[in-house]
Amino acid sequence: MTTIAVGSLERSVRRRHPNKDIEQALRYAEAEGWRVEVGGSHAWGRIYCPYDDETCRCGEFCITSIWSTPANATNHARAIRRVVERCSRRADEGES
Repeated sequence: MTTIAVGSLERSVRRRHPNKDIEQALRYAEAEGWRVEVGGSHAWGRIYCPYDDETCRCGEFCITSIWSTPANATNHARAIRRVVERCSRRADEGES
């Protein structure tokens, strides 16, 4: 991971996912405030809900694994988007 300094802001740049559909889904998640962490034992990385509190399904759906080589990358990308869109806190705030 690299860190880029732009003016007074500092932004870390994560490694790109090798599949373009999954990379687009990860960018969508980041745009919605989700944090993407690369690395792990079996997964390429994980995404974390920005709300991560007791009203957010007790953490059950607040963390989602991102696979590097899923059986069907298009379906995995759709599943990532679905997790972000169906976040219970997001629905409570009327954003869905």
